[in-house]
Amino acid sequence: MRVYTKTGDKGKTSLYDSKRVFKDSIRVESYGTIDELNSYLGLTKNFIEDEKTHKLIHNIQRKLFDVAAELATEDKSKLKLEMVEEDVKFLESKIDEYLDMVKTPDHFIIPGAGKAAGFMHVSRTICRRAERRIISLAREADVNEHLLKYVNRLSDLLYSLGRYLEDEFEEVEFDK
Repeated sequence: MRVYTKTGDKGKTSLYDSKRVFKDSIRVESYGTIDELNSYLGLTKNFIEDEKTHKLIHNIQRKLFDVAAELATEDKSKLKLEMVEEDVKFLESKIDEYLDMVKTPDHFIIPGAGKAAGFMHVSRTICRRAERRIISLAREADVNEHLLKYVNRLSDLLYSLGRYLEDEFEEVEFDK
């Protein structure tokens, strides 16, 4: 099987439901940023020694394929599944679980005390960008409210994991 198809040589790509769109459309930007997040989580996972957290990240990566597929589909009848409230609740339970294990600062912190934490915080910022792209998409197309909530909670979970993975943290003190 060849990787190149030449069908994108004129700046268009196919969505999951076979509709052709320009590669710079907000829909492609949305699921492309989810793909970027997924790849970065794969990198991050290489620095996580805790098996439970490693497995959680792997499971999130798998779920991100569902998120991307939903974003890459205009004709919702072609979707095999959609994000649901239970997906959001799962993330909320993990946020609570991980934040219960760390001291939560009441100030901004300087991210990245350690490699795993640093990579996790970059993943968090990519997730926040994905959320912004999805909000832009939602202004011009229907976006499942549970998908939007999921991505929002995922960035919160990635923050929680970043905090959990930090060896120590330094609070930001603003100059007066």
